[in-house]
Amino acid sequence: MELLEIHHLSKSFPGVKALDDVSLAVRSGEVHALCGENGAGKSTLMHILSGNLNPETGKIVFDGKELRLKGPLDAFRSGISIVHQHLSLTDTLSVAENIFANRQPVTRWGLIDFERLYRESSVLLERLQIDVDPKARVGALSAGQKQMIEIAKALAREPKLLILDEPTASVTDKEVTILFRIIRQLTTEGVSVIYISHRLNEIFEIADTITVLRDGVLQGTWPARDLTRDSLIRLMVGRNLQLQEFASHRGEEVLLEARNLSNGYIPALNLKLHKGEILGMAGLVGAGRTEIARLLFGADPPQQGELLLDQQPVEVTHPENAILNGIFYLPEDRKTQSLFPHLSIEETLFSARLTGKAMTGKVKRFRENAAAFVKKLRVATPDTAKKVAQLSGGNQQKVFLAKLLLGEPKVLIADEPTHGIDIGAKHDVYNLLRQLAAEGRGIILISSELPELLILCDRILVIRDKKIAGSLLRNEASEARILELAMGSN
Repeated sequence: MELLEIHHLSKSFPGVKALDDVSLAVRSGEVHALCGENGAGKSTLMHILSGNLNPETGKIVFDGKELRLKGPLDAFRSGISIVHQHLSLTDTLSVAENIFANRQPVTRWGLIDFERLYRESSVLLERLQIDVDPKARVGALSAGQKQMIEIAKALAREPKLLILDEPTASVTDKEVTILFRIIRQLTTEGVSVIYISHRLNEIFEIADTITVLRDGVLQGTWPARDLTRDSLIRLMVGRNLQLQEFASHRGEEVLLEARNLSNGYIPALNLKLHKGEILGMAGLVGAGRTEIARLLFGADPPQQGELLLDQQPVEVTHPENAILNGIFYLPEDRKTQSLFPHLSIEETLFSARLTGKAMTGKVKRFRENAAAFVKKLRVATPDTAKKVAQLSGGNQQKVFLAKLLLGEPKVLIADEPTHGIDIGAKHDVYNLLRQLAAEGRGIILISSELPELLILCDRILVIRDKKIAGSLLRNEASEARILELAMGSN
């Protein structure tokens, strides 16, 4: 029996047909995966189902009745909950206050009944096997814990349909296992789940049915067992992906060297990055990889030690110093640290060159280069005048990567550069990183996806407890060996 039926749904934005006559159905108690590249229309469809957008044409039937949503509150009342890719928690409130936001239990005097609030939160957290104090402030939690609290918040409404948009982007393997157990339990209770993820292994592990969108157009719906990874990729991107064979461009000359670099949090960092080298950084969540990146970039400046670029000492007391010396950083959290969402794509890309150097006479050439990068990275946009805020999360990531590349870095520190982007874009990013290495630039690649490190890197540093626990050459590295070093079981 169908819980959700979508009939001939269409939605347009200036210059873009986000959804074009899309129809699909979701059965009661099934996990229905929604797949597609960034800009395929997945987020637009989810915003319509959650009451944030209205379709131009078509209709939605939910639980046997036509659904006309005036806003998110209508969706909640109808039994639809959504967990967005970007979290909606309030850091200054407790876990319990976030879970029951805007619907806290109250006493007969109209005041919040904190005893009941904490009790009901504890029951829910225990059911979900989330080991967090309901009284804890959300701002003190890890990214993975916050993601699990967001899911708990959605489930607290006891939905008939749960929409999960990239729910595992920031969680550990243990938390993924817990999430999948929860999903399976919900489906046995008749709850339907729409699951959106660029991690194809997750899709084939958890989904019963797969629907593919491309450029706003429905490509079809299939039982998950009828598709393979390769056939799904072809349906998503409309082409066969060709990944270049590994070719090392690592030279003998050291490009960047840290000598006993520390800032009170990271102790005595020693590393060398060669010209043309892709140096990977692996480690568990909280191991200190991002903190090392921020140390090298001057975001958390060093207090002791020395940093050398081209064998000459450089000061990185501030990110501005790093950028002027050709050291660029792509942070993991693009939403708060990377972009100016109110600017256009072109304005964002121009900001890569606003370093005091004259742009006179170079504007035309720069615009041509910017447009070329947008095309090369397959940013889904009609032109570069579109606001960054109007792009999907994955396309925003591509824009920021293009901005950094236009800055012509000597050293690129990339922290989870393929986080939240589709499989086709990942291949484009991989080939771009290899191209940069071939040009003699140095790349430090931080990634939680071990296969990504293994296919790209000349060497992999494994970080544990804010220190380098081991260094593996390409021919020495394996997922098992990396995990042994990361967990300290070697």
